[in-house]
Amino acid sequence: MKIIVLAGGLSPERDVSLTSGAGICKTLRERGHQAFLLDVFFGLPYPSEKLSEVFELPGAGLEIADGIKTTTPDLEALKASRPDQSECYFGPNVVELCRLADITFIALHGSVGENGKIQATFDILGIKYTGPNSLGCSLSMNKLVAKQIFKMSRVPTPRGTSLTWKTKDTPLDELGYYLPLVIKPCSSGSSIGVYIVHTEDEYREAVRQSFEVDRQDEVVIEPYIKGREYACSIIGGKAFPLVEIIPKNGVFNYENKYQSGGAEELCPPRSLDEKTQKKIRRAGEKAFEALRMDVYARADFIVDETDGRFYCLEMNGLPGMTPSSLIPKAAKAEGLDYGDLCELIIEESMKTRYL
Repeated sequence: MKIIVLAGGLSPERDVSLTSGAGICKTLRERGHQAFLLDVFFGLPYPSEKLSEVFELPGAGLEIADGIKTTTPDLEALKASRPDQSECYFGPNVVELCRLADITFIALHGSVGENGKIQATFDILGIKYTGPNSLGCSLSMNKLVAKQIFKMSRVPTPRGTSLTWKTKDTPLDELGYYLPLVIKPCSSGSSIGVYIVHTEDEYREAVRQSFEVDRQDEVVIEPYIKGREYACSIIGGKAFPLVEIIPKNGVFNYENKYQSGGAEELCPPRSLDEKTQKKIRRAGEKAFEALRMDVYARADFIVDETDGRFYCLEMNGLPGMTPSSLIPKAAKAEGLDYGDLCELIIEESMKTRYL
């Protein structure tokens, strides 16, 4: 198959996306596909009459993933470095190359990549793509909307509220929430802008910084639940074995997620009995269905260390596909190696929407 692996973009998770995309592109090429890694924001300046040649270029576009760091990128500097200075999110020839491909493997993370806008655009243009549909992406990307849907669907989730720019200075006692709290952007991922706060000063600073992540319009506030976290990967509506996450420094933040040794990840978990694992997997499938997801996604859970109750924290529409990501670990426990997983995602996408 001719496959465009779409990555990069202009979000705080740009570098994670490029790492995911490079891994996907390499393994697809090893399996005989004509895959090409393409940055959605910078595109590929190339003669329009020769675009079909791109799938045969020896470098496969992988050079754009060189020099990836574990810190978030300077998005303003990246935007200023775009040669054409266009306001269009799609770089040169992105739409044209995706149209030429048999399918576009969306390896984008965060903001535009996961909020359903690109998926809706591709639906309108008749471009085939992998991953969840536009509605599922948009519902899951907004953490407050997802929480409300979980409650209506009886998926256990922490209670929570939100602040907007107009209400961001509301005192805690008026909100009815008490420290410690979790503060996080309403529409972001990779734990960017997520803070655990124990004092009012920490609370005010965390709210300020969370609003700055990708120009957020809303920030979510939740009670802090101390406990172990578990990732529940779902493909085609079926939950894979859970992955238990034990961060090196106690917090599963951006750096710990994507640097080697940042966290211990166990699949299957060693701290949960089989009965509880099954309950969490069923809750993950229920959350997947409630948010109108399809193809694949990942639900994140926490188990309260005080009473053993579990809660769904959020749903990730396009979970990381880096070598250290959680969904490949879950797939391995199901007997699928990385290449099998990539091809399964393509097959499930084709079966769900295009066959």
